[in-house]
Amino acid sequence: MLKTKKKRKTYLFQVYLWTLSFLKPFKLQLCLLVFCALVITGSQLAIPKLIQYFIDDILNDSYSNTFVLLLSFVVILVIFNIVFSAINNIVKRSLQEKASRDMQFSIYSHLRKLGFAYFERHPIGQSLALMNTEVSALQNLYRQLLPWTINNAFFSIISLILMTMISWQLSLIIIPSLLLYYIFGPYLEKKASKYAKLTADQRVSYNQKIYESIASLNDIRANASESWDIANINNKHRQLNQNMVKTVWYAYLRGTNRRLSYYIGGIVIVIWGSHLTITGQISTGAFVAFLLYYFQAMHILTSVVTSITEQRVLMDQAEKLYLFMNIQPEVEEQVEASLPEPVKGQIIFKDVSFHYPNGARLLEGINLSVFSGQKVAIVGESGNGKSTIIKLIGRFYDPVKGQILLDNQPIHQLSFKDLRENLGFVFQETYLFGKSVRENILFGKPEAAEEEVIQAAKAAFAHNFILQLPQGYDTLLGERGLKLSGGQKQRISIARMFIKNPPVILLDEATAALDTVSEKEVQNALERLTQGRTTITVAHRLSTIKNYDHIIFIDNGKVQESGSYNELMEKKGAFYHLSLGQKLEGDILHEA
Repeated sequence: MLKTKKKRKTYLFQVYLWTLSFLKPFKLQLCLLVFCALVITGSQLAIPKLIQYFIDDILNDSYSNTFVLLLSFVVILVIFNIVFSAINNIVKRSLQEKASRDMQFSIYSHLRKLGFAYFERHPIGQSLALMNTEVSALQNLYRQLLPWTINNAFFSIISLILMTMISWQLSLIIIPSLLLYYIFGPYLEKKASKYAKLTADQRVSYNQKIYESIASLNDIRANASESWDIANINNKHRQLNQNMVKTVWYAYLRGTNRRLSYYIGGIVIVIWGSHLTITGQISTGAFVAFLLYYFQAMHILTSVVTSITEQRVLMDQAEKLYLFMNIQPEVEEQVEASLPEPVKGQIIFKDVSFHYPNGARLLEGINLSVFSGQKVAIVGESGNGKSTIIKLIGRFYDPVKGQILLDNQPIHQLSFKDLRENLGFVFQETYLFGKSVRENILFGKPEAAEEEVIQAAKAAFAHNFILQLPQGYDTLLGERGLKLSGGQKQRISIARMFIKNPPVILLDEATAALDTVSEKEVQNALERLTQGRTTITVAHRLSTIKNYDHIIFIDNGKVQESGSYNELMEKKGAFYHLSLGQKLEGDILHEA
């Protein structure tokens, strides 16, 4: 048990060092912060000593020059305090913003490196909560806790030294005062920390639920599930609120215990200090100075303990970011080879096998050669790995065995940029940004001229419907392109591919979710897009691939049949029976 706790503390210390590592580029600013803390501490601690001098030496002095000199010195100290406090706040704010910025960029960069595999297993709401809630919590470390701890650590050490110099007997009273604080202090600190962590976790869960609720608003309305959704939100909010109340309650008890401990010590100091003053063992001014140092030092010492505890709780939240940053990408980018110019678009699979982590084998021993300009379709029942082949070509995942080559270059040796600039993806679901039609098309080639945009739209049979929109190419599409139909969205995505002009086109059931009219329009655009390009299509409807050069039938992760459409129909094998099933389904629908 003790070893486990020790390991946990060591681990959290590593997390703490990781959070502080974002301050490394700003060492000069950190040194300036420490210097400001020393100056502020020195100016604050000088005041009680000046009060001691005033009471003991100046109060009975008939000369006013010394008093004026002392007053001038106090004014200078106050000015010093104001100036360096301002500098301290500016530097502190700058450090907070820069360190938080670097942390966010680091997390976002790592999120990009993790790629598609990570996002397919983790909801977007979870990633957003990680970026917002956890990073925001750590900002408190840079903004308040760390600078505050540095400043008050100096203050506590120097004030204890000065108190001992005034009276070592009175200084001993600090020990039972601190012991009195530690009777209930650690218990209350742990309780406050526990509920603070629970509150942080509940806030993440609540924010994730809010995101999901907004993202699914259309489905919720369509199913008249507003009451169900609001009930779920209220439940999450109630849990968050309960933990917040408990956190505040224990924080209040913690503060009360802290103040009670040093007030009791203060009463003892007043009684004992009065005796020492009456007996002449210390002067009145020294006693007053000691009292001032005591209340300041005890308040800060106990607050430092609270600050350390809060940082300990913060490390529980930072741990999530630390663990996230230590996730290794499943697909590592390497830049060992470059593609020839221009890319021809030949793709070869050599004995490729694949399975998802901790999953059953999805593809096994796939050998496939797609020549430049050839159109190849991949068909089969759902769940047999058809779309996975497309993902492997784009290096969304890497095969567990075998190799994939583009123009005789292994794709794992290419940079993502070199590889994906030569691939054009059209998925079943098209993501459109909440910007104008023009900007969505330019996503395929940001530097393209206006004429290229229009030509790409015409090639995708999108130009006419775009002109009918309220502002034409300047029409804002709304989030995810909600103002367009499914067919219109697909034609915008095809226009992107025309303007990108890649040598290889990868279609993943691009027309599966469309109605008959929209499918025909999109199919016309796809036929124009694929002319003269290497094309690999995951086909849902077999009628769309009759004119393809080669068809591959995948079953249980293996190539069961391959050949042209007519060849496979003549074999009357698996492909033939699949096509019969689709015809039968179509007939039933027609009769209905």
